[in-house]
Formats: sequence, structure tokens, C-alpha cells
Amino acid sequence: MKALVTGGAGFIGSHVVSRLLHEGWDEVVVIDNESSTCNEEFFWYTDKEARNYQYDIADYDNTRSLYDSVDVVFHLAAEARIQPAIENPLLAVKTNALGTATVLQCAREAGVKRVLYSSTSSAYGRNEPPCQEDMREDCLNPYSVSKVAGEKLCKMYYELFGLETVIFRYFNVYGDRQPLRGEYAPVVGLFLEQAKRGEPLTIVGDGEQRRDFTHVSDVVEANYLMATKDLPSEAFGQVYNVGTGKNYSVNELADMISDNQVHIPPRKGESRITLADNTRLRNLGWQPKVTIDTWISEQMRTTEL
Repeated sequence: MKALVTGGAGFIGSHVVSRLLHEGWDEVVVIDNESSTCNEEFFWYTDKEARNYQYDIADYDNTRSLYDSVDVVFHLAAEARIQPAIENPLLAVKTNALGTATVLQCAREAGVKRVLYSSTSSAYGRNEPPCQEDMREDCLNPYSVSKVAGEKLCKMYYELFGLETVIFRYFNVYGDRQPLRGEYAPVVGLFLEQAKRGEPLTIVGDGEQRRDFTHVSDVVEANYLMATKDLPSEAFGQVYNVGTGKNYSVNELADMISDNQVHIPPRKGESRITLADNTRLRNLGWQPKVTIDTWISEQMRTTEL
């Protein structure tokens, strides 16, 4: 089996690459342009382990040939933060919509069997939790709009061209290798880094916004399961929530780490509550195994905080 991983040097993508190498896939191709401003470092494997290319996913001319003889594409590359997307909507649309269209077209032309697309729970916006996949989208920012555009392209490429696609909506992913740089870094890694430096944890708004924090290993397991499972035709072009089904407030998260806390102004375009109904993915054999409280406790035990 041969895989191509877009965003494969980033947080989640590098974990997917690790899993593929561990499982003994014949060849792994990685495309990543190192554009994420929240990453302090990128996680490239050696050329003996994977074939590495530092290209933009929207660059058809330089990436098209990389899809040849690929069996499965794991499409994780994205402009992946809400606030930067609000500041630069054009980049979000270029990367998340045009980039996804390019990935799908390259995969289609190369005869790829299956494409797994990483989308976002922010597609649900103000929907009443728990969020179910058949809810109407409520996009509050350019990031979620552009990611949902990618979802619709995936659905269309299956229905029109027969390219097997699977769409994941991730709920607040955290874990090893998580981005740590800047004020818009994901909150779990940001809080741990602030605590390590002896700084107050910067809680946005009143801190009562609730998030379904999902460990990266559970996200990788969802990807691997759906890449290798023999699925019925009705499973393709569909959305699957990847979340634990339990949420915590940002205040509760902060209290797990440090009582040195400050509140900063609220931000536009963000959901108040996220909570996954993960029944659809559970019915296919997936289940989350890591909880945020247990993971934080382990981090506090093994790290000098």
C-alpha cells in the first residue's frame, strides 16, 4: 500500500505518517509547505522513511505526479486557525477550498482509491449540542466556510466521479507535537506552555465556553480505520464526527493546570459550545480512548510545572 499525506510534517499529519510507517506501508509521500505560523517545529521523517516534498497543496503542476500509484490520500493540510482566517480570508479560501479541489482532482486523475479529508467541528457553529452530522452547517468565520467548501467538494467528487471520500470533523485536537507558538495556538498546548514559563494562563472571555477535547491518537485511529476498512458505498461522501462525546469548560481546563490565570477579551467568530455525537463513527468500530483530564494529569506528573 502507498499513501500520500498532505500536511504530513504538521501536528496531526506527522502522527498519521508515524502510524503508516509503524504499520509497514510500502511507501509514504508527504506534502507540506511549512506555512503554519503556530508550529515551533515541523516533523519530517528521513528520506529513507518517507518521500518528502515542500509544496503548496494548491500547486497542481508540482504535485500532480506525486499522486501516481497512491492508494490512499490523507488530506490534513489546511489554513487551520479561526482568528488568522478572519484576518486573511483569501489565504483560508485558497488553501482550504482551492487546495482541497486540487488534492481531489490530482487523486481522481491518478486513480487513487480513497481520500480522507480532515475538516472541523466549527462547521456546526451555534447548533445545539451534541452536534450530529446531519445538522445544517452554521459557519461563523472564513475558516469554517472554507473547510465546509472542501467537504462539499469531497461529496461531489464521490457522487460525480466515484472517488471514495471520507470527511472527518475534528473536535479540538490536542496531544504531543501540538502547536505552541503565538496567541492563537490551540488552548491545551498554549496553557501548558504558559505554565511551564511561569506565566498566567490567558483565558479568552469568561472561560465558560466548552470544548470537546480529543486526543491526537484517537484522531489517527479514526483515519487509519477508515483508510483500511471495507466500507459500504453509502459510507462515502459522508461526514464523521471525531470527538469524545464529553466536553469541559476552558476554566475547567485551566484549573487542571494552574491557578495563575488572567482573562483576555472574547473573540469573534467562535462557537460557544462544542460536543460531538460520535455514534456514526462508533458504529463502524471506532471509539475514543484518551480523556483530557487523564492526559493533563500525566503531563503534570512528568513535566516540571
